[in-house]
Order: sequence, then C-alpha cells, then structure tokens
Amino acid sequence: MNRVLEKIRSGLKKRKVKVFFVFLLCSSLIWFINNLSQSYIGTAVFDLEFANMPEGFLFEKASKNKVEVKLRAGGFQFLRFNFMNKKVNIDVSELENKASTFFAPPNTYRKQIEDQLPGSMALLEIESDTLFLEMLEVKSKKIPVKPRVVLNLAKNYLLDGKMIVSPDTITVTGPREEIDSIRFVRTRKIDLPDVASDFSKDVDLIQSPELENTSYSEYSVKVNGEIARFTEKIFKVSIATINFPDDVQVQTFPNTVSILCKAKTKRLKELKISDFQVVADYNSIKKPDANQILLKLTKVPNGLQSTKLLEDKVEFILKRQ
Repeated sequence: MNRVLEKIRSGLKKRKVKVFFVFLLCSSLIWFINNLSQSYIGTAVFDLEFANMPEGFLFEKASKNKVEVKLRAGGFQFLRFNFMNKKVNIDVSELENKASTFFAPPNTYRKQIEDQLPGSMALLEIESDTLFLEMLEVKSKKIPVKPRVVLNLAKNYLLDGKMIVSPDTITVTGPREEIDSIRFVRTRKIDLPDVASDFSKDVDLIQSPELENTSYSEYSVKVNGEIARFTEKIFKVSIATINFPDDVQVQTFPNTVSILCKAKTKRLKELKISDFQVVADYNSIKKPDANQILLKLTKVPNGLQSTKLLEDKVEFILKRQ
C-alpha cells in the first residue's frame, strides 16, 4: 500500500514540474513578443553600392564604401533587419560634380537611403562627412572583330565565300589612353579539322589585361562558314596579244594556254571558254632580244574558288608585214 502511495506522490510531483515549465515557457514567449512589439533605437552599417553612372564616366573609387546610421524601428523589424544583407544604392546620376569628381553632402545621400528603408523604420542620424566619388572619363568607339580560325578542309571541300562573323564590329568603352590605340579585337583561336559541312561556332573575344578599365559591348561572337564540295577542270584558252607594233605579225608557241579552275561542280558546268581571257602584253617585254613573253589572266568569271595559269609565259616570234 505504501509503495502505491509513493508512486502517486512521485507522479504528481513530475506533473507539477511539467506544468511549471509549460507556464514558464508561455510566460517567456509572451514577455519576448511584448518586448519585440515595442520601438527601439539602434545603429546599423550599410554597404554602399553605386548605380546609374552618368554617360561618359566610369566608377573608379569612393571616399567610403560603408555608412553608419542610427535607426528607430520595432523589435520585430530590427530582428528581421539583422538577418538581411544591408545594402543601399547611391544614384550617381543625381549627384553634383566638378570635372570627374562627384560628391554628395550628407543630406543628399541621407534622402536616398531613407527612400530605400521600410516605411516602419525611421532614420534618425547619419554620418556628417561628404561622400566623394572619383570617376574616369571614358569614350566609346567601334572596332572590327578579326576571327582566328584554323580551318582544315576535308579533301575535295572548300569554303564557299567568306567566313561570317556576327557581330563583325563591337563597341569598346574606356579611358582615352586605353582605347585610342585599339584598332581591332581578335577572337580566341579555334581549330576546325577535317571540315566537310557548314559550321557555326561561338567564340570568346580576347581582352588584354592592360584594358582594366575598358568594357566591350560583346564578349563573344559567332563565326559561320558554308562548306561545299568542289571539283577541278582545265580550260584551254587562246592567247590574245596586245600593244604590239602595227607593222608586225605575232606568233606565240603555243597559241593556247591551260587554266586550272576549282569550283563547285554545278558552277564549272556553266562555264565557257569565252568567260576567260589571257593576254601577252608587248609592254611587259624588258629586253629587245627576248624570245619569251609573260602571260596574264585578265578575265575571270565569278563564283570560282581559284584559277591558275598552268603556263605563265610562252615563246614568240615577230614577222614584219
């Protein structure tokens, strides 16, 4: 019987302890919530970020990158505020300037900070020194892009036209002393082995480490090329003679010359001998007793990858009429 009574007493004590702790916890929560609902005054440090740079200027440095303020807000507001990344933007386009130095008196950047605070938070005090920003005067100019492509074509294939770079020009913006000497910008080198079909590649532009204050409108471009299968064909073309004296008759040996043409098969089938002209010009003779004369290809149709005279000079004789 005594053991039963002892167990009952022990259970009641434990229950009282649990009830006590529950009431203690509830009281603490009520006290905590009640205190958080009240207004408090405290200090905070904001990181300054500078935005909206005026055209023609680039940010270099500021007299300070942080500002300490005194705030009044509710406890809940302060509690949430302490877990936030405390940053405020300074709109540089609204600041006064003398040449490349921009400045903001305390009242100016105080207003900008106040506009970014929650409505339930009041800014009471702020540092009293003027904020100075040093800027770099910049200018812009357009420069061409030069691709660096090592193109190894598969056998019997050619590049149909030129490689196309898009965009083929970019705008560089920076201090005059950095960009005045820039004439073009190159892409990084890309290797394209055994190419037998059209290609399109994104490639980054190279920016010299010396251009630390210069920005590009684009940092990569697209390089495109059309690849076509080609064949070769030889055309036998008669040699035309020009600028010879009227009282002589000219005879070349041989009187025709071979031209090796490389193009797409369809284009080669369209060509005629009359589409070419090869001349032997009397004015090209340097020595009076010469018996050979240089040949020149003066007429070539469009749409060919390459043309080549297989003989660049021939023998000739002159006969007086």
